[in-house]
Amino acid sequence: MKTLVLAAVAAFLATPVLAQTAPAAPPPTAPPAQTVELPQVAGATADPTCGGRAELARIAFCISSTQAGMQSVADAYSAEFTRQGWLVGAGDANLIVYVRRKEGGGCEAFQMQAFTDDTRVPAPGAPAYLAFATIPGDVCANRPADAGAAPQ
Repeated sequence: MKTLVLAAVAAFLATPVLAQTAPAAPPPTAPPAQTVELPQVAGATADPTCGGRAELARIAFCISSTQAGMQSVADAYSAEFTRQGWLVGAGDANLIVYVRRKEGGGCEAFQMQAFTDDTRVPAPGAPAYLAFATIPGDVCANRPADAGAAPQ
């Protein structure tokens, strides 16, 4: 399952490059289109610009906080997602992929990614951001074997 989720994440992260020639869409004003509910979290404020990252703002819903407060904000979101039935499917220090089985079969997924402004000096009061975006498709679907692979 981890390989499938990571493949889905890789495909999702490649999407902005392909979308650069598409007409600009308004930034998301709501959380990902899944059945995930983003709670009101102390210290978090909606940021439709995603910290000034236009490409990210086209595909994600972002919140801002401070670097000092980001861990508690992320922990509060994670606790709420667990309560909603989401499971951590993959992740690292700055990215968590949440997965949940759909009632009719398959899975839905979204990711939460933390980032800061690379042009600013890290500081407790400096801005930090979380981006929430859906991962398209069914991350639990079986993928066909690579047609180019040699038989063994």
